[in-house]
Amino acid sequence: MLVRTRPLAVLTGVALTSVALVAGSLTAPAAAQSSGALVEGRAATGVATAVLGRGIEANVLAGPTADDEGRPAEPPAPLPARGGDPLRMPASYPHQPELRVFPQDAADATELNGTVSHADLAPHLTRLMERSDRVSTQVVGSSTEGRDLYLVTVTAPERRSETARQTAWREEIRERPDEALRDHELRADYKTPIWITANIHGDEWEGTDAALRVVERLATADDTATRNMLEHHRLVFSLTLNPDGRTHATRSTSLGLDANRDMVTLATPEARSYVRTAQAVQPLFAGDFHGYTDVLQVEPAGPPHGENYEYDLFLPHAYAIARQVEDDVVAAEIEGNTYYDRDTGEVVARNTGSVKIPYRDTPSGWDDYPPVFTAQYALFHGAVASTVELPLDPAGSTTARADATVNTQVAATVMRSMIDYVHTSSDSMLADQAEMFRRGLAGAPKAALTTENIGAVPGPDEWKQLWDEADDQGAVRLPRAYVIPAGSGQRSASDAEDLVDALLFHGVEVERLAASTRVAGTTYPAGSYVVDLHQPLRGLANTLLALGSDVSDDVPAMYDVSAWSPAYLWGATVDRVGVTTDGPVGRTAPVRRGAPRGSVPDGARYAAFDVAGVEDHRALNDLLGQGVTVRLTADGRAAVGPRGLRAARDVADRYGISFVTVSRAEYAAGEVGEDLTVAYAGNQDDRLSLLALGFDDLVPVSAARIEAGAANGTPTGLEDADVLWVGSSLDLRLGSAGHAHVLAWLHDDGAIVGRGAGAFAAAESYGLVSGTALTGDPASNGIIATSTPGEVLDDHAQDHGFVYPAVWFTDLGEETATELTYGSLRAGYWPLTREPDGRSSVIGQAAAVSGTVGGARAFVFGTSVFFRTHPRGGLSQAATAIHWAAR
Repeated sequence: MLVRTRPLAVLTGVALTSVALVAGSLTAPAAAQSSGALVEGRAATGVATAVLGRGIEANVLAGPTADDEGRPAEPPAPLPARGGDPLRMPASYPHQPELRVFPQDAADATELNGTVSHADLAPHLTRLMERSDRVSTQVVGSSTEGRDLYLVTVTAPERRSETARQTAWREEIRERPDEALRDHELRADYKTPIWITANIHGDEWEGTDAALRVVERLATADDTATRNMLEHHRLVFSLTLNPDGRTHATRSTSLGLDANRDMVTLATPEARSYVRTAQAVQPLFAGDFHGYTDVLQVEPAGPPHGENYEYDLFLPHAYAIARQVEDDVVAAEIEGNTYYDRDTGEVVARNTGSVKIPYRDTPSGWDDYPPVFTAQYALFHGAVASTVELPLDPAGSTTARADATVNTQVAATVMRSMIDYVHTSSDSMLADQAEMFRRGLAGAPKAALTTENIGAVPGPDEWKQLWDEADDQGAVRLPRAYVIPAGSGQRSASDAEDLVDALLFHGVEVERLAASTRVAGTTYPAGSYVVDLHQPLRGLANTLLALGSDVSDDVPAMYDVSAWSPAYLWGATVDRVGVTTDGPVGRTAPVRRGAPRGSVPDGARYAAFDVAGVEDHRALNDLLGQGVTVRLTADGRAAVGPRGLRAARDVADRYGISFVTVSRAEYAAGEVGEDLTVAYAGNQDDRLSLLALGFDDLVPVSAARIEAGAANGTPTGLEDADVLWVGSSLDLRLGSAGHAHVLAWLHDDGAIVGRGAGAFAAAESYGLVSGTALTGDPASNGIIATSTPGEVLDDHAQDHGFVYPAVWFTDLGEETATELTYGSLRAGYWPLTREPDGRSSVIGQAAAVSGTVGGARAFVFGTSVFFRTHPRGGLSQAATAIHWAAR
């Protein structure tokens, strides 16, 4: 650490009134990281992560790599470069490998409610495979802690030739849908896939048990109906999508992230496995089982509806499935089940003849707008999909087992009902799936459902009466393509490569310009990426790259995020080009596998790279961690001299970073960077985002730890820290030992950086900034325009940020500089009626501020730079602010 001395008097003490800190920690207990014996010579519960960087495969079973508080020692693994390997499906059925057996966890949460443990799954599946040639099992990934993720397929046996034929037909449906619709053999013999998934929220257990019950019945029944079912379908079951959470009774994965909010970001191995499985299975129907909502709840969801879904192909079957499930569950008269009274909106014990169907029964607040959930993501692969919420919460110690028994019976009834519907309706559902792919390939204009055309949609009419064209789904104007420019028109080359890797992982087709091409007045260099929306997964491509819409006035409430676009939030420049009926964008070649290779110019003695994106910051921190002298230049570059060139070449290859030659004078003019130790007070978003940026020397702190350490002479966590990141709050009373300790630490080369009102209050309590922090409606979120009037973030400025909610700063003191300002909300949900002095007046207000007093520095973001590790552009802004504050 560089020692800078400055007088204590310049750091004034101001009382801090923010709420008490909730110490940052992951939800998995320490025991989750250390329980269990060795399996096949390796720890069964090791953290399945890899260092976040291009080209490193995810889901590798590692040994236990946890810190002393039980946190995984590494960030979530990245998307493998260029999309990585697809999921390999069996060459024939049955596929019955030997499954490794995991040890029972002594504190397994399933003991409380009597549901099946993850450790019991392998033995149970092994017994089923021994009994039946209809059952196949494959491991399709591993959880954060290394537990196997099982995919179970139940179908009539297939020889290799038959499986190859089924695979060819699946590809024909997606890539040549016109031919598929005319292929009589395909339509007669294609085994349409039905996919049932469960337990992505670890403390929502019973879908797993119900799936096992259904699998066993299908595997062993010898009636004509079952044999016919298995001749015409593959019934595919993901038994538990979050086995770590199942074991520890946590909703989230062991990274502390909700995998059912992760289908776009793909920060968790569990979500990556789901996406890979969706691509490989290409289900006709996908049902995902959750809980608990007091009464059985079966989608389709209410408004607003996602703009890129084909609702005329989805809603007729989705609504009919929900109605059939309702009828079958009501008829089952399951003892202990609950029902929905549609007249009063109450949940009752008597059989009313109804369960809850959000599309019919919930006017808002349970929507299918974002694609971050399992069912909504599956829609983009041509599935009819439904999220199922089971009724009873088995949390009570006296009723847990009884409630779980009811839920299991309900879930099994729902699964059988859904399977039966698809079996009887698969011909029309298959035609609709092929039609979705056909529209994408043809670049057909997207028509919204209106009162004029809804009558022509085949199927039952009951759902049509509920469609509100004003609020449900607006018209969508599709571009011909999105262009991700190369060269000087690209804000961050590394962020652009990350975005392309993500698109490829999602199965989106990406091409590259073979020559310089002029489009609508803009010249794009050769090598620029093109995402042509004339492709089967155009809905997924457009939802990832489009801005989205402002839905603030459409509904009174939203369920979760209302904007998410990586094109606007991941730091890359992305241009929308033309309309869907235009011709192709230049001469292109498909992008395949193979990571982008970095380079250092031959013969260079001094070389530098732009520190603009996440991979750039990782490269910078890697070099600093190796002890390489790196100088940070005034124009936002990192420069190395002759002694650092060997390390630079290694880093260039590792992160795909391209260096350029600079002069000795340019190198000498930069400030020497430091290998920083960052203390942080916050949650898993803060920790994982800092790790993703390459800040690997992290120390968790809290107000309580600092106060106790300062009072008792024990470590506070700040002793070796260069920067304190505040992601929540740091409530240290003025005059307390803890407050004085932080004051002294700031005097001895410390700095405060963070996000939100809590970080502002912390910085203000030491006189580093002054003013008022205001917070918007807590439900409001979205993509908001930003400008960069300050000097800290202006080298690689970004014009959008994410807020959930927005925090802005007013009445700033003279020592407080405005670094970012807000513009208008571009997409998302922030009702004017709830915030008369918020959304309408936030334009022009400070979205980030900095302060420098006597050499001590602070930087505070009002944008949600670390939200679920998603806004990667925000991550790079935070890293820039951290290095600035530490200088």
